[in-house]
Amino acid sequence: MKLIRTRDAVGHVLCHDMTQIIPGQYKDARFRKGHVVREEDIPVLLSMGKENLYVWEMVPGMVHENDAAERLCALCQNDHMVRGQVKEGKLELTAGTDGLFRVDSRRLDQINLLDEIMIATRHGNTAVRKGDKLCGTRVIPLIVEEEKLRKAEEVGAGRPLLELLPWKLKTAAIIATGSEVAGGLIQDAFTPVVEKKLAAFGVETVRTCKPGDDMERITREILAAKDAGVDLILCTGGMSVDPDDRTPGAIKASGAGIVTYGAPVLPGAMFLLGYFEDGTPVMGLPGCVMYAKSTIFDLVLPRIVAGVPVTREEIAGMGEGGLCLGCEVCTYPNCGFGS
Repeated sequence: MKLIRTRDAVGHVLCHDMTQIIPGQYKDARFRKGHVVREEDIPVLLSMGKENLYVWEMVPGMVHENDAAERLCALCQNDHMVRGQVKEGKLELTAGTDGLFRVDSRRLDQINLLDEIMIATRHGNTAVRKGDKLCGTRVIPLIVEEEKLRKAEEVGAGRPLLELLPWKLKTAAIIATGSEVAGGLIQDAFTPVVEKKLAAFGVETVRTCKPGDDMERITREILAAKDAGVDLILCTGGMSVDPDDRTPGAIKASGAGIVTYGAPVLPGAMFLLGYFEDGTPVMGLPGCVMYAKSTIFDLVLPRIVAGVPVTREEIAGMGEGGLCLGCEVCTYPNCGFGS
């Protein structure tokens, strides 16, 4: 750092916070470390009794933290994201729409392994609302070697690290299985729960039915829903190994390709996911979805509604973090379940 006259400080970077005191009105840092002095700052600094300042000596090949945060943000920002203002060397991106937030974890880790550089994000493959924070970028020191930023940009390779996909699917059919439901012996408590979860993502339930436990009839209802052009087909109940539970067989008989029958998630182990050739997803939801606060359905639904195909490998990867702890006060999704 070097000492210069305040009147000559425009464009220079302050080395420390500078407190302004106005008796009875104000006492706080008027200028923060790293602030780039502007012309309009000079009278304020002089009024604070600052005739001279310590500033950083910017040398070729070094980048100020604010400029570095901008460059790191550019590696992250994609469609539907809103860029904030640089503050104290930090810059944040927020969601410009509701949707599915995704992170290229491999490249993010590569950048964060570089010295003096950091990008922090929320968990990927999660639902976000407009205005939610997505990530923050900054460098650790006040100034950083430009070569380190260039290395980060090489990792970025011109493709944003982050993605925000607006909800794509709009309509759904719910096929509530079970002879006890079809016969009116018990009230269908499953359909209202699923309808509510779908509505949270802007999906309207446009078709419902109660085909009982007859596998052929369940299959016909699945195909009728597909022919009706709905975006998503959901079969509730009938997913266990009980001989009266026919839902898995009915989904297979419909011609859908099965991604998985079973998931390393509790609640939700008996979950089934399949796709028709045109990409229409069909799911078999186990009974836990009806009564448990958070299940496999909550983990998969955001990806499905965003139109992102879910693979068997991704389902298998849900094992770590796939155990709901059944907390007395549920805070999902702000907890470790599914993370």
